[in-house]
Amino acid sequence: MKKIVLDENELPDKWYNIQADLPTPLDPPLNPQTQQPIGPHDLEAIFPKALIKQEMSQERYIPIPEEVKEIYRIWRPSPLVRAERLEKALKTPAKIYYKWEGVSPPGSHKPNSSVPQAYYNMKEGVQRIATETGAGQWGSALAFATGLFDLQCRVYMVKCSYEQKPYRKVLMQNWGAEVYPSPTNLTNVGKEIREKLPDTSGSLGIAISEAVEDAATHENTNYALGSVLNHVVLHQSIIGLEMKKQFEKIDDYPDVVLGCVGGGSNFAGAAFPFVQDKINGSHPDTKIVSVEPLACPTLTKGQYRYDFGDSVGLTPLLKMHTLGHSFVPAAIHAGGLRYHGDSPLLSKLTKEGYMEAVAYYQKDIFDAAILFAQTEGFVVAPEAAHAVKAAIDFAKMAKRDNEERTIVFANSGHGHFDLSAYDAYHGEDIIDYAHPEELIEKAMTELPNI
Repeated sequence: MKKIVLDENELPDKWYNIQADLPTPLDPPLNPQTQQPIGPHDLEAIFPKALIKQEMSQERYIPIPEEVKEIYRIWRPSPLVRAERLEKALKTPAKIYYKWEGVSPPGSHKPNSSVPQAYYNMKEGVQRIATETGAGQWGSALAFATGLFDLQCRVYMVKCSYEQKPYRKVLMQNWGAEVYPSPTNLTNVGKEIREKLPDTSGSLGIAISEAVEDAATHENTNYALGSVLNHVVLHQSIIGLEMKKQFEKIDDYPDVVLGCVGGGSNFAGAAFPFVQDKINGSHPDTKIVSVEPLACPTLTKGQYRYDFGDSVGLTPLLKMHTLGHSFVPAAIHAGGLRYHGDSPLLSKLTKEGYMEAVAYYQKDIFDAAILFAQTEGFVVAPEAAHAVKAAIDFAKMAKRDNEERTIVFANSGHGHFDLSAYDAYHGEDIIDYAHPEELIEKAMTELPNI
């Protein structure tokens, strides 16, 4: 196994903002009442000014505060690892690398954004943050970060993941956060949905609605989002910036860049520094591929439309690939990928052909994760297993074509809190599910007409 590491003094000191290099501008978020573009003032009820500025910035590089870098150094730079044992098992001429984000204290890529978000809120005097979480990776990352900056934290965790992954809840509580299964009786949104859908498994859209309502109705509280928004993918760009430095060390460059996508932060963070090279023409032939579940096929089957980021319409309207804000996906084990929309930036670049997308059944991704565990040793999260599956497929294509290719995937986190999912797999209780076209079409009829 070959590990490419950077010294602490090689930690990037700026985040990369792909908005500066877009061939055409990003469609602006809209006020849901007026359908007019929103301004910074419209977001100040739930976000600190520094993050709003980053959300709308057109600067190519944004400095990382030293206080944030000091915390990053607990686990960053993260390793780039060559999966030589997996290559040997596949008998492929391809070189397979993965960027390993499971080394952070919460075990995933999520603290790359939770730490700066908590920092900027603390600097502006906010005392409490409300958020949602799917599988629990974002909730645990925010609990970790708010604990470091002495902020209170409340997490609305999607009900099916709360039940499937109880130790994620314990991890959040260890760092001082409150955690509740969403929908709850703590918000008006939660009460209404529980009355309407008493047996619902919950969704990220519902949990977002609850967290936004919580922030909007408490004067000392802001909202934090773990994916989708521009400032989140900005913070995650540290993954791809490190990867480029690591490939430079071995005089190589990827032919294929892969990553799982729910809201898009992990993959966008890894891929956007390489998309920059596609846009500027220095590496036009690199394939950049998102990987998602067939149970929640946002990029592969959703429409590129304006839609709400939450389930009940509390958020601004975002131009993105969406399955409709009323969409409630099946209770698959990759809870972090159960979101109806995607990052507007990732959606735009996919729509314009700079990125592609594939989707897989649940059992296939666990097959891939088991092969990875038995060759490379690491048990990865079900979300990350989607990228493992895609890497294996591209390596098999290289074998078929007898071509040497360099494949890299964003390995977003470990699966130590997902062992109940692996237990279900070994017990042959994993159910393959593809969301029916008719339900997608029905959800589309409820989208705003813009």
